[in-house]
Amino acid sequence: MNQHLKQLIELAKIDNEIDAFEPQIEEANYKYEAALAKKESIEKDIENLSREIEEEELKKRKNELHIQELSDKLEDLAKKSADVKTEREMKSIQLEEEIAKEQIAFANEEIARLEKIIEAKKEQIESAKETLQEIEANLASVKEEVDTKLAQIQAQREEIFKKKEQLISTMNQKGLAFYQKIRRWAKNSAVVPVRDQACMGCYMVISEKVYADVIKGDEIVTCPHCGRILYLEEESAE
Repeated sequence: MNQHLKQLIELAKIDNEIDAFEPQIEEANYKYEAALAKKESIEKDIENLSREIEEEELKKRKNELHIQELSDKLEDLAKKSADVKTEREMKSIQLEEEIAKEQIAFANEEIARLEKIIEAKKEQIESAKETLQEIEANLASVKEEVDTKLAQIQAQREEIFKKKEQLISTMNQKGLAFYQKIRRWAKNSAVVPVRDQACMGCYMVISEKVYADVIKGDEIVTCPHCGRILYLEEESAE
């Protein structure tokens, strides 16, 4: 087999190994990012619950102020009733008193309802804080585990990159440029084997002449359909 072709096949394999590290890095980072996202989500929930409690507390204070105003009104009506001279005036005061008392009763019911909501939300916050503490306690160990994994991956990557640099230093620059041009669009299928007389990049059958050139392996042959660099696997060649 042509030496330049052998180098291109080897380079393609190395590039594939380098690209294979990306999903490993993503997988390693995912565990920590998932824990971090969960932490941020809980913090956001606590923030939202705290804001909702403030809103409910404000509603409660408004009802308490309304009760105070109604109580003051009842005191005034009681004073007025002492000076009532006609039955009509008495009935009018009594009606106002009944309305005020109904409004006080409603306001008290509303306060009780709001207090239950506030209490429930406070319990939710406490529960969320407990979960948050557990996540934060676990986050450091997860980060350490991820960092260790990433350091191992980086060490492996560096070894592969050294191997790639050594190979590139011995390669024909014209052939290297040709490979890099194809790889820009073909990615990890820039150099592909031929099986059953078909290109394993586009899966199209190649002509007898092209296939014969691939079998010889004396020069770099590209697929007439897709332009990928073709080679015959050693087992097939045998």
